Amino acid sequence: MIRRLSRIAPWQAGKVAAVLYFLFGLLFAIPFALMNMFVDPAPGQIQGSLAFTIAIPIFYGLAGLIFVPFGCWVYNLVAKWVGGLEFTVEGG
Repeated sequence: MIRRLSRIAPWQAGKVAAVLYFLFGLLFAIPFALMNMFVDPAPGQIQGSLAFTIAIPIFYGLAGLIFVPFGCWVYNLVAKWVGGLEFTVEGG
């Protein structure tokens, strides 16, 4: 059966994306923090700070909370004109 995605709830999608982006930010921040602990900076470079490492997932989460609802709003406008995405659902 073919279904059409005609609308995405922007705020709900933004909340979900914020949590997912935060978790993906942790995937980057944890190895970054470990590298900063064990690797000396090159001459003339400053060592990365703990505050920056903590800020990475927070900024990713905020980016998801801001930009995903905007993208959903644009999708909803376009879907009104062209009908939205079509996908196939199988099973009962």
